[in-house]
Amino acid sequence: MAKRSKLNNLLIIALVLVGVMALVILVGIFLPEPKEVLQGQAETSDYRISSKVPSRVKELRVKTGDKVKAGDTLVIMDSPEVEAKMMQASAAEAAAKAIEQKALNGARQQEIQGAFELWQKAHAGLEVAEKTYSRVSRLYDEGVIPAQKRDEAEAQLKAMQATEKAARSQYEMAREGARREDKAAAAAQVARAQGAVTEVQGYMKETVLLATADGTVTEIFPKLGELVGQGAPIMNIARTDDIRFIFNVREDYLPGMTLDTELNVYLPALDREMKVRVTSVNVMGSYATWKATKALDQYDLKTFEVTAYPVEGEDIKDVLAGMTAIIKD
Repeated sequence: MAKRSKLNNLLIIALVLVGVMALVILVGIFLPEPKEVLQGQAETSDYRISSKVPSRVKELRVKTGDKVKAGDTLVIMDSPEVEAKMMQASAAEAAAKAIEQKALNGARQQEIQGAFELWQKAHAGLEVAEKTYSRVSRLYDEGVIPAQKRDEAEAQLKAMQATEKAARSQYEMAREGARREDKAAAAAQVARAQGAVTEVQGYMKETVLLATADGTVTEIFPKLGELVGQGAPIMNIARTDDIRFIFNVREDYLPGMTLDTELNVYLPALDREMKVRVTSVNVMGSYATWKATKALDQYDLKTFEVTAYPVEGEDIKDVLAGMTAIIKD
């Protein structure tokens, strides 16, 4: 009797299991597959603040999480070497300008007057030599003096003519000042010195680092007082005016997500919806997830990266990188 009861219990259990399995199969066949949630996240474009010159962090005007506007002062650096270079460049510029001014002004008035007096002296000597030669030449014609005396007077006249011409040239050169080539060379030296000053001024501007676009400070790398090398990053800023949403979408969900298609996305962090426009649909690499459509693996579905930007007029000031975004029907 007990044996028959045990067999009846096993039969009931078997029937129940068969019924449960049949029910599961029927539910799997007739119950529609739940729609997959298309979830992505917000991303932003970042830019890094860095210095062109080796310097020390003197002052940090912002901290992580602060919102900044384009043109805001973020960091003040200290670089004594740049200040020393500025002093050198300024001194070189002043020296070059003095040389140029000297070339433009020419000789001093005393030098011009001295050259004029020497010319007048040579001119007077020339007049005396001309009169002497005239008298000696007349006496020679009369046979009073030999030819040697006339030749000596003639040589003295030619020498005084050359002396007078040289003195006159010296006077004219002193009055005209430096040559055009010397003036051009002096002007070039000034331009070179000014270029050096402009270069150092550019480096000095790099000791005060400004925000180039609106954004949020996400990372600050050095501490106050630390030495920062040339080009080393100082802080990272996420742009708040360049928000986009990235979704990894299986290709059987791509219909309706062509370029320029507008979608509604829900942001749980802000508890509101936003309208976005699809700007790109790119196939992901071979490492991306593939999913079989059927148990027998008749074919696979690949994943695509869909990028969408908020449409014009949407309020994006509170959207932060990493926030979840869900595509709504």
